[in-house]
Amino acid sequence: MQAETVPPSASPTRDERQWAMWCHLSAMLLYATAIGGFLVPLVIWLAKRDQMPFVADQGRETLNFQITIMLALIVAGCLMLVLIGFVLFPAVLLFHFVLTIVAAVKTSEGIVYRYPLCWRVIGAPGP
Repeated sequence: MQAETVPPSASPTRDERQWAMWCHLSAMLLYATAIGGFLVPLVIWLAKRDQMPFVADQGRETLNFQITIMLALIVAGCLMLVLIGFVLFPAVLLFHFVLTIVAAVKTSEGIVYRYPLCWRVIGAPGP
């Protein structure tokens, strides 16, 4: 797991840390409704990315992780035909649950969190 401390000159405000934490935690809606785990972080990211750079970064990271997890769950679901998916599916959910909590804790402390094994589809904005 990689974690970078935000430089003191750009340390996130309390509001930024809270919005970033909620962005990560709202991904837990995956367990209530499959699309909610992606939709709520997307709304937070779109609403706050222009005013809060920390939320922009962590929201993008959350969305990339949700895309990765959704693809992994689809693959695991398909692999249920050959039985390995019955082991893989819960393992992916556990991986998601644990890392989402870790990310929420790190961002609440003002630390930039990077998910391991994450496909970063949504990149940083260009110049």
